[in-house]
Amino acid sequence: MDKKRVAVFRKEHFNAAHRLHNPEWSEEENRRVFGKCNNPHYHGHNYEVFVQVTGEVDPVTGFVMDMKVLSDLIKEHITDKFDHKNLNLDTEEFKNLNPSAEHIAIVIYDSLRSKLDLSLDLKIRLYETERNFVEYPV
Repeated sequence: MDKKRVAVFRKEHFNAAHRLHNPEWSEEENRRVFGKCNNPHYHGHNYEVFVQVTGEVDPVTGFVMDMKVLSDLIKEHITDKFDHKNLNLDTEEFKNLNPSAEHIAIVIYDSLRSKLDLSLDLKIRLYETERNFVEYPV
């Protein structure tokens, strides 16, 4: 029987505050580029993250990967670190990285990639709002 590749998904959420700001720019330039997202008192989002893992189905378990293991990895490396945090102030990942949705998706990917078998492909889809989302990698 040919091995079939299947994508499995885990959806999680976290609530976090952030401020989009480039310290090398003037306050005026930051306000012009980032608008309301440059609020000096920060603002928050209810982020939805979809973690997609693609690979061959194990003939013994019938799994691409154990979803409990994936859930635990996301909890340990993403939601426990980011949920109810100010990304700019409370996380090492964004101390010197503007916490845009694009950067958050890349950080999530990088945090999980090394925890998964290399035979598995990983993709992150992050919803910052109901209408705005990013995917990494593309």
